[in-house]
Amino acid sequence: MLDIQNLECTRGDRTLIRDLSFRLTAGELLHITGRNGSGKTTLMRTICGLTLPNGGEVRWDDMPIRRLGEDYRRELAYVGHTHGFHGELTTVENLRIHACLSSGQASVIETVLERLGLAPQARLPAKLLSQGQKRRLSLARLLVTDRRLWILDEPFTALDVSSVRLVNDLILAQLARGGMVILTSHQELGLDYDRRTVLDLDR
Repeated sequence: MLDIQNLECTRGDRTLIRDLSFRLTAGELLHITGRNGSGKTTLMRTICGLTLPNGGEVRWDDMPIRRLGEDYRRELAYVGHTHGFHGELTTVENLRIHACLSSGQASVIETVLERLGLAPQARLPAKLLSQGQKRRLSLARLLVTDRRLWILDEPFTALDVSSVRLVNDLILAQLARGGMVILTSHQELGLDYDRRTVLDLDR
């Protein structure tokens, strides 16, 4: 369980989030919305433990994440705005490195690439991929590790309609197996899912 308690986040001298509390349990989806600059990415990075809050606490299974350290990071997968891979390495090499560093399963890489429509680009340097292919490669990292919590910042950016449907299917599969998902998106998700909560940071 993820428990956010009275969280306060600032950027520079501006308070973006004040007194925010919510809980996320197995099988739940949280969709964070808000205008640009409202604090969506700051909130995501704080939940990941990459940014320290100015007040309040992020807890995982009733323990503060600052005390859990690496044990907490092994429970989550974060896909941010940047693609997070090496352009000179091939698609396969990037996923192998990610699997190695995150205790993932290198044996599933070929299957993952096939599922995400990247098998023809498996031996191509990542820098030569289209923007949509690069985004799918970033999301492929989710499938070579088994993490309870997915944190996805604008996962649908640069994706075509069929790729959006694919990512929606991946999210639903994560939720069906008892995982949790937090995502930001300016788009309608098109997910028929009753355990979805919308958090609007503009309110």
